[in-house]
Amino acid sequence: MATGTFDLIHPGHGYYLKESKKLGEDEGRLVVVVARESTVQARKRVPIVPEKQRLEVVQMLKVVDEAVLGSETDMFSTVQEIKPDIITIGPDQNFDLDWLRQELEKRGLEAEVVKINDYHESSLDSSCKIIKKIREAEFPPGSFKHC
Repeated sequence: MATGTFDLIHPGHGYYLKESKKLGEDEGRLVVVVARESTVQARKRVPIVPEKQRLEVVQMLKVVDEAVLGSETDMFSTVQEIKPDIITIGPDQNFDLDWLRQELEKRGLEAEVVKINDYHESSLDSSCKIIKKIREAEFPPGSFKHC
């Protein structure tokens, strides 16, 4: 099971999901939990893309077997439903892994927690970099006449 916001899809997302899938037995089944707007807003920022559209895009990714929206109230309820063997945390996700493991154990959930530390570097390897580039770009008049 991999988790994330997946706001503006970029190669870093693809890399994280491919690495997550590799951890499963015979590159097992990958279920992706897409963060809800309310939980993203509480932690960092308002997503650009609505949650249902982010879910739809993640579902279309070749490496993903299933994608679901996370819980708005208890992230562990989604884990209880999916019952993953492995939960991966992305390189830019700031979870306290020891706390996460303790909470899983308290709930009787036997999932291994793995941090994917490697990252696919590119000039636009985060949603924030993409947003910044758009803000800084100078577009000639008429550039978006077909939008």
